[in-house]
Amino acid sequence: MTITVRDKSFVPFISAQAIQARIATLGEQITQDYADKNPLCIGILNGAFVFAADLVRAVACPLEISFLKYASYEKMQSSGKVKQLLGINENLEGRHIIIIEDIVDTGATMQQVRKDLKSAGASSVKLAALLFKPKAVRSDIHIDYLGFEIENRFVVGYGLDYDGAGRNLDAIYVIA
Repeated sequence: MTITVRDKSFVPFISAQAIQARIATLGEQITQDYADKNPLCIGILNGAFVFAADLVRAVACPLEISFLKYASYEKMQSSGKVKQLLGINENLEGRHIIIIEDIVDTGATMQQVRKDLKSAGASSVKLAALLFKPKAVRSDIHIDYLGFEIENRFVVGYGLDYDGAGRNLDAIYVIA
């Protein structure tokens, strides 16, 4: 089944069922790792909002959630520049942080986010990412809780967009 988002055609890539099954497993891992730590989960807007909502519901220990907004993409390409658009109000001193990201491709945004959180005094900073494109990475990046490793192809759905559209799809689609 081909779908159209704006002016591009996409085909199914990762089903809604596969996404939810993987999130359940990640939630169990995070529950075990943070059972007594009350982590602060920080979702990266806009793309990670769907993943963040489902992931925190799959975690069975106390936690808090907040959001940051960074920009590095223009249409279908990384601009190579990362800028913070929306900050965080919580005190991060001594906190255990879990960054929740939709996709790690070049790694530039995650490097900047980690640097910012560590300089704000976080005790630990780990990363949960739904998708990872290892062939696109331009920096050393470690993902602690990974949903799926994928090819270096453009994807949309489940929070990921093409020029602002397609975030509401319950599965992930790849450009045809």
